Amino acid sequence: MQKTINSTDFRKMVATGAGLLELNRAKVDALNVFPVPDGDTGTNMSLTLQSAVKEMNSCSSNRFPEVCDCISKGALRGARGNSGVISSQIFRGICNVVRECAETVDTKTFAKALESGAKVAYNAVSIPKEGTILTVIRMMSESAPKIAGKKKDFVEFFDEVIAVGEAALAQTPEMLPVLKQAGVVDSGGYGLMLIIKGFRAALAGEELEGIDTSSDASSTPQNDFGDNSEIVNLDIGDIVYAYCTEFFIVHLKPMTTLADIDRLREKLMQIGDSVICIGDLEFIKIHVHTNTPGVALGYALELGELDRIKIENMLEECRERIAKMEAEKKEMGMLAVCPGDGIADIFKDLLVDKVLSGGQTMNPSASDIATAVSKINAEHVFIFPNNKNIILAAEQAKALISNRTIHVIPSKNIPQGFAAALAFQPEVSVEENKTNMIHALDNVKAGQVTYAVHASTINDISVEEGDIIGLDDKRILVKGNNVDDVVIDLLEIMKEEHHEVITLYYGSDVSEEQAQALCDRVAGHFPDCEVDIHFGGQPIYYYFLSLE
Repeated sequence: MQKTINSTDFRKMVATGAGLLELNRAKVDALNVFPVPDGDTGTNMSLTLQSAVKEMNSCSSNRFPEVCDCISKGALRGARGNSGVISSQIFRGICNVVRECAETVDTKTFAKALESGAKVAYNAVSIPKEGTILTVIRMMSESAPKIAGKKKDFVEFFDEVIAVGEAALAQTPEMLPVLKQAGVVDSGGYGLMLIIKGFRAALAGEELEGIDTSSDASSTPQNDFGDNSEIVNLDIGDIVYAYCTEFFIVHLKPMTTLADIDRLREKLMQIGDSVICIGDLEFIKIHVHTNTPGVALGYALELGELDRIKIENMLEECRERIAKMEAEKKEMGMLAVCPGDGIADIFKDLLVDKVLSGGQTMNPSASDIATAVSKINAEHVFIFPNNKNIILAAEQAKALISNRTIHVIPSKNIPQGFAAALAFQPEVSVEENKTNMIHALDNVKAGQVTYAVHASTINDISVEEGDIIGLDDKRILVKGNNVDDVVIDLLEIMKEEHHEVITLYYGSDVSEEQAQALCDRVAGHFPDCEVDIHFGGQPIYYYFLSLE
């Protein structure tokens, strides 16, 4: 148990956090959402942290005050983009508290450091925006004191702080519509979680390559890191201020005061947005999105000399991304709606571009479907609803999207969806593919086994609540008290002479051992058929059945 950390531990924490961020920089970059394009978030945050580590490593003293001052100064000097600057301020706030410690820091003190980091970061931004890295650090810092009261061991402390941060990260798409539209969490928030996980790993003695960088937020279908199908619709008209302008003010004039820095911040807010103006009378870091970068530089010259000037044309960057998207756009893509991780994986193996979670009890809306289609970089998108209750919504989605042509293949169940996906041939025309897919629906017969949620009498079959029932696409065919018996009885009714293959897709309530035992039983009962099983993971339905 490690109840305190010393300056050597703190150095290791900062270095490991920076290392883990650098190792996963591409993942963070992949989450970038246009049009808020300050370069790539992962790259900017990583370069910021690397600068802090470089300055820290040059510090000959191992006392908290000197080490913390070097970390703060290095992070600020190396800060790039909004995310980098905010990260530097989080570290500045943390170091403001840690530097005051004599020899060791306990979890209660580090909780105060996190609170300071959040406060300094919020104060650095002219108009703080929730749903960003700021939200993640704030929610962690608010919970940290209470966690520290229970957890004296630093690894246990960080475990709970990280859990709070993951929950905050998962909420970011609900706070920023642009994130929800893109189907991603905030990139800066994800980068921050990597840093905090690095802190924990340093104290737990874990190697960088062995650290778990997965996230509860990233495990959902909406967050596919690095998935090329995650395409955000770009629009140059969304960019109000064209030039991302960054620079330092150094060698400040003798008469410059802190009040002058505040007045500079106010002037910059009048000519742009995303304003960050931080520093002291030694040097100042400026970041602003504006249409008049020359004016911003002129204001700054009134306070001192300019250094490391960087002006990026965000309109041109947007044009380049649009051109790249258009160049990479393919003619045809596929979208499948389905329940269950196993079913989704099978569709992906069949080269379906995107899978949208949905099924009998969770029908996606037309808007959900249109949003998913917009993330597939193809001119024509075939949709497999895989449920009769979703077909109409898929048709309605056509009216909600103008830059894709939607073709609804009216699959009513999962096996039909698989058959349609298997029929896809990229080398033939859109119309020929559409015809082949629709014909493929007739080549498979599907059934499903679930339970009755209430008593009913349908087609002369009376069922009680809890009965196991077997259905085809239209009606209940069998009932019973045992899942395996109902599967056998359902296959007996559905199977025809020409059927040669029986496939069982088992749901979340069935174990692999149970499914294999049933597979063996079915094979013995129908010796003229090839029988196979696959994990579907679908809720509610014990099995989906396919006969071909």
